[in-house]
Amino acid sequence: MKQGFYSILPFAIGAAAYGFAFGILAAQAGYPWWGVALMSFSVHAGSSQIVAVERFGVDGLVIGAALAGIALNLRYLGIVASLSAILRGVPLWQKLIAIHITGDENWALTMARHAKDPQIGAAFLIGSGLTMITVWTSSTALGALLGQQMPDLASYGLGFAFTAAFIAMARAMWRGKRNIAPWAATFAITVLLMKLGMQSAYAILLGSLAGVGVAAFLRRGTGGSIT
Repeated sequence: MKQGFYSILPFAIGAAAYGFAFGILAAQAGYPWWGVALMSFSVHAGSSQIVAVERFGVDGLVIGAALAGIALNLRYLGIVASLSAILRGVPLWQKLIAIHITGDENWALTMARHAKDPQIGAAFLIGSGLTMITVWTSSTALGALLGQQMPDLASYGLGFAFTAAFIAMARAMWRGKRNIAPWAATFAITVLLMKLGMQSAYAILLGSLAGVGVAAFLRRGTGGSIT
């Protein structure tokens, strides 16, 4: 577990940077710092949190924000499925903890290390996940605390910051050429829907679901080699 805790630190530094930025933006959208911290700890998924906060900022409906975040997180079904071998034989309570704290960064690092050394498993995944969720929760809470004291970024022409943060997170999830088709579908459908007048949060949501569908189709066609 200690090996995973320290090995993920370079990725955690990057997550802290955009976590801090997200915290500022969430606070300026009306979220209290403790609400941001609670969301980060319970959801632990930056891209869906951005969409949820933006959705809440548009109409103030909690249910709409929650559904947008949940739908965007459907891609984690594939990630959890890919962990079946690593978590085999692990007690149920540890599996539940591991699944909750698994994010793109520690999942990718664990799978890469496991491919080289089959001894790398659940302990590494949990250790690296604990680092990431701790850094993510604390950085977003700190950003929210400071964001409450800062002027409204939108009034300075920085209303695009949510989209920019989402793009930065999406770039961190890039896994190579096998992602081209799902990403192209996501991009094309999202842009098309926005051109047709759909609000950005819903457009990103539906575009992401389309990308997940393309990825699932390709995964079946290649015997599961696409993640």
